[in-house]
Amino acid sequence: MTTTQTDLQTKLGRLTLPNPILVASGTFGYAREMEGIVDLPRLGGILPKTITAEPRIGNAPWRTVETSAGLLNAIGLDNDGVDAFLEHHLPYLAGLGTPIVVSVAGRTVEDFTELARRVGQCDGVSAVELNLSCPNVSGGIDFGTNAESCREVVASARNACDVPILAKLTPNVTRIADIAQGAADGGADAVCLINTVLGMAVDWKKRRPILGNGMGGLSGPAIKPIALRCVHQVRQAVDIPIIGIGGVANIDDVMQFLVTGASAVQIGTANYYDPTVSMRLIDQLPAALDEINATSVSEIIGTLS
Repeated sequence: MTTTQTDLQTKLGRLTLPNPILVASGTFGYAREMEGIVDLPRLGGILPKTITAEPRIGNAPWRTVETSAGLLNAIGLDNDGVDAFLEHHLPYLAGLGTPIVVSVAGRTVEDFTELARRVGQCDGVSAVELNLSCPNVSGGIDFGTNAESCREVVASARNACDVPILAKLTPNVTRIADIAQGAADGGADAVCLINTVLGMAVDWKKRRPILGNGMGGLSGPAIKPIALRCVHQVRQAVDIPIIGIGGVANIDDVMQFLVTGASAVQIGTANYYDPTVSMRLIDQLPAALDEINATSVSEIIGTLS
């Protein structure tokens, strides 16, 4: 039982969130699908499904495979495109009363820049997340594997709009801190660590990959140690706020990411098998802070010794 008022607010550069519990893009639909079971205004932030300039039908099936302690997916950024998002989804999202971070993806610097410009000028958008790290589309990780390319696309998007810019990075690189430095040099308000880990599943009887795309992205508890390592490395090397992503499913996971250096977390795969997990984590956070004699989220971020 906490005895003092706990401050759950957290800051990501210019972006202030009411608490550090967000839901990850691609795992929460456009939020409307969850309104009957999740108290949406309580969330620290919502990241709807990644949008692209034109509609995408995504990859051929199979698109998902359950693995030991994780999920392998190759959805391929299936979405209705930016026009449909702005017309049909954003008005609903903007009325929820919680920060909306719009995830965008493109094939070129110009794609990212134009999407950031269009989305960033809309009422109800708190920030733009640049998905520089999707392993399931052609060219999906190009900007997330080269520090200079990352800097260029972040800088261009930052110049195109006034809202905070977040850069979502891939772990499928030699040194993720270098890529994070590129994002910081480009003016990113925060980096999101990590997107999925490249993997595959095989049907040995048919002697074929199970996923229609051949390979896909591994998410869930299996990748949490990798995500924590990436957060730790970037925290030590780069002076920029971090959002931790990868296997967050309980309050211990949340606290591990916070003390390692993340200012917030995104809940992804856990939404599929426990759709109300975000509510439980928000409820449990004050007691977890009280357990280590902390009265705010901000005072424990990056306190790993």
